Amino acid sequence: MSIELIKEKCSAPINMVEIGGGGVGAAVRIGGQSCLPLLFEEGDCPNPPVVALEIADYQPDDWAESVRQAYGEAIKDPVAWAKACVGRFGAKILCVRLQGMHPDYGGRPADEAAEIVKAILAVTKVPLIVLGCGDDEIDNDSMPKVSQALKGHNCLLGTATQSNYKTLTATALADGHSLIAESPIDINIAKQVNILISDMGFDPKRIIMHPTTTSLGYGMEYVYSIMERGRLAAFIGDRMLAMPFVLFVGQEVWKTKEAKESVKTQGINWEIATAVSLVQAGADLLVMRHPDAAKAVERYIGIIMKGAKT
Repeated sequence: MSIELIKEKCSAPINMVEIGGGGVGAAVRIGGQSCLPLLFEEGDCPNPPVVALEIADYQPDDWAESVRQAYGEAIKDPVAWAKACVGRFGAKILCVRLQGMHPDYGGRPADEAAEIVKAILAVTKVPLIVLGCGDDEIDNDSMPKVSQALKGHNCLLGTATQSNYKTLTATALADGHSLIAESPIDINIAKQVNILISDMGFDPKRIIMHPTTTSLGYGMEYVYSIMERGRLAAFIGDRMLAMPFVLFVGQEVWKTKEAKESVKTQGINWEIATAVSLVQAGADLLVMRHPDAAKAVERYIGIIMKGAKT
């Protein structure tokens, strides 16, 4: 006797968000699914997870040696580095971290940072994720200038937090960008940040959630459970948790001793394993650092998505 499996049906899908496409190159779409990862018989998955390569606006001597070696001399110049990511390694989307605006990394003026991201956009013609330096005061002063320089190109700006969301939200709204909403691995705070941003008149369908993450071996189970809870809540109708997920995999992996204090292949494999785990948890956009790890994860995504209904 055959057994019919019970299939869950969602009442509302995850929002679909488009990044880029503002007259320069092709846009990237993420989200839109109506089923949990890999459960393709229960719903649709119109867009596969996307891998972005991360670059910095300064020469990152504090990054792991094996990551720096992968890019060679190009890593000394952010524009050349960006060209290598796209031309040599096939990146379809880039994440530019403007760490150089922080005093500890040179204190680059906002106008110079804006010129760097404009030059990167001009030579690569791929969608951009643009992050501030992490200092709230500096980012509140600088990111509006960076945002205005990229006006009309539908970039993804980050990150907006519960304590520091107003300025970034206002500038993204004015300049036509999408926004990363960050929370500290807490489903209630994640929802609250989305509500606060939406209350300013920002379209929830242009928000991508960053629930923060960790590396494999450092609490992955907890991150996985938070992402799963958020997705299940969205599927039963909570529209303030229906945003796609972005995870900064490389940032977390390459600061662990297992990755940075080991042979080259172990660090790459650590980044691959972490990214694969997060794809299975529901990640829509993965920001990675080592190009070999990124390529491997793209191949994995291609294999698992063969069963998806679109």
